Amino acid sequence: MQTYDAERPDLAPYAARSDASRGRRYPETLKDSRTAFQRDRDRIIHCAAFRRLEYKTQVFVNHEGDYYRTRLTHSLEVAQIARGIARSMGLNEELAEAIALSHDLGHTPFGHSGEDVMNELMKAHGGFEHNRQSLRVVEELEERYPNFSGLNLTFETREGIIKHSSYHDHPSVSEMQDFLPGVVPTLESQIINLADEIAYNNHDIDDGITSGMLELAELRDQVPLVDRIYQQVETRYPGIDETRKKYQAISHLIGFLINDLVTHSTATLREHNIRSLDDLRAKNLMALAFSPETRQENTQLKRFLYKNLYTHYRVERMRIKGRMVLTALFRVYSETPTLLPKKYDPMIESHGKERIICDYIAGMTDRYALDEYKKLFEPFERT
Repeated sequence: MQTYDAERPDLAPYAARSDASRGRRYPETLKDSRTAFQRDRDRIIHCAAFRRLEYKTQVFVNHEGDYYRTRLTHSLEVAQIARGIARSMGLNEELAEAIALSHDLGHTPFGHSGEDVMNELMKAHGGFEHNRQSLRVVEELEERYPNFSGLNLTFETREGIIKHSSYHDHPSVSEMQDFLPGVVPTLESQIINLADEIAYNNHDIDDGITSGMLELAELRDQVPLVDRIYQQVETRYPGIDETRKKYQAISHLIGFLINDLVTHSTATLREHNIRSLDDLRAKNLMALAFSPETRQENTQLKRFLYKNLYTHYRVERMRIKGRMVLTALFRVYSETPTLLPKKYDPMIESHGKERIICDYIAGMTDRYALDEYKKLFEPFERT
């Protein structure tokens, strides 16, 4: 039987530990000695929803070029950053990685605009929120095991999924009713909020400059943090070409943000005398944060990206196309549910037509949704 290393012996006292997990929903006979959070991570990597992230939009739709980030590469970058933060703070890297890899499993095609469309379409049927959908994927929709639906992940990983919070994600208390509502999650879960932000801000700089949608001179002029990092790179590596300079600047910026986050958050834990996970929950402390100065500078960067990239006319064109495609698919499936694969028939009976249509569409890749639209609405397209 294959064996694995035990949990890190140098975990901080406030780290989440596999041996103290609140456990899984269904009892299992396990075939090896991986820790609980290692097992969660591995189940996520092998699930179908994770593979589909390769063809789901981050900002640029897959067919616009093979350079740009997808939901899959974004999730891997978040996991890499999360592991680095966790190791620096003595937290549980496996739990942080598991939450990072699963945090976008429920995302729709066509990025955040797709999520907005699905929420509008599902308004009369419970709405749509991608953290809740990610949880639904790992609790209900994955079909891999003989004795239960979903992946049967630990409480801590599932809590991290539903309590993920960012600019786009604001889960309600009612959606967390099974996961200590109103109580902060583990520090490993808190890491993901910031790791997600660090990842998408920095890879969107790269993709934005490469696509020509962002002007580097304008970015440096309007975002002092970016200009300061570029100056550091130019001083350290005089004469390097612009492409290498861009990569080095992004790497240095990620490093700066991680170091600031670790330093400030560690000081916060010390200031509040947090000695255990129970202390953290009892004091309801969101301890992971940038320093006030860095938070202000990072906000300037986010505002610049929103104004100059996320609302760029090329991105807006794809947003409108995505809205048209998802709205049309939802309506035609609602009117004619026999268009859905047969395996969904019993699910419609138990969960309701609209929710199952929502599951089906949310699970689509951008490419599949576009192909399905062609088959259903273009008369000369083969079905």
